[in-house]
Amino acid sequence: MTNYAIQQPSVRDRTRAVSVTETRVRIVDAAERLFRSMGYQKTAVADIARDLCMSPANVYRFFPSKAAINEAIAARLLSSVLEDVRVLAADQSIPPPERLRRLLRLVFDSHLRLFFAERRLHEMVIAAMAEHWGVIESFVTNIRAALAAVITEGMEGGDFAPGNPAEQASLVQKAMLCWMHPAMLQDHLSHGVNDEAAAAGVEAMAAFCLQALRASPVE
Repeated sequence: MTNYAIQQPSVRDRTRAVSVTETRVRIVDAAERLFRSMGYQKTAVADIARDLCMSPANVYRFFPSKAAINEAIAARLLSSVLEDVRVLAADQSIPPPERLRRLLRLVFDSHLRLFFAERRLHEMVIAAMAEHWGVIESFVTNIRAALAAVITEGMEGGDFAPGNPAEQASLVQKAMLCWMHPAMLQDHLSHGVNDEAAAAGVEAMAAFCLQALRASPVE
């Protein structure tokens, strides 16, 4: 019987993998700094390369396009929000209705913070949603999954009426869209709706969704 030894990565291969990862992180770090100061539309790959004292061709060795760098930054921004969402969604010490309300407020607060504190990055997220970047699709899907998990617990515990958690989560997400979509939120804030009024709108819509989830299903 022939024995096939499992080939382990060589030290050289492991070192190269670490080097590639570190370089990619450096490129994303530099791009994010420039996006914050110049805006993502005005930042060119040549600017990123100059900041890192490397050639544009070298940047393209690690990212095939500026769009790929844009998406990496968007993924970084949204990953921290997703982590907070996952932690809150899994916190069974909070009753499902209150947990759902806090989840909706958490996503809103994250977008609001991005709008006021990181306006240039907020513009990138709006473009990402308009252009249907994969990272945005993943973010929306993960938020929906977190909502569905909490709704499932609420149904099992009798806090919510029986139903299809996935469908209910989708409906809640759609109901909250005017306060969750960065472009719609920007439109509200640009037309005189201050952050306190926007937060009140979120709370009112969340209360409406919770009431709908508690209601008996139509026979």
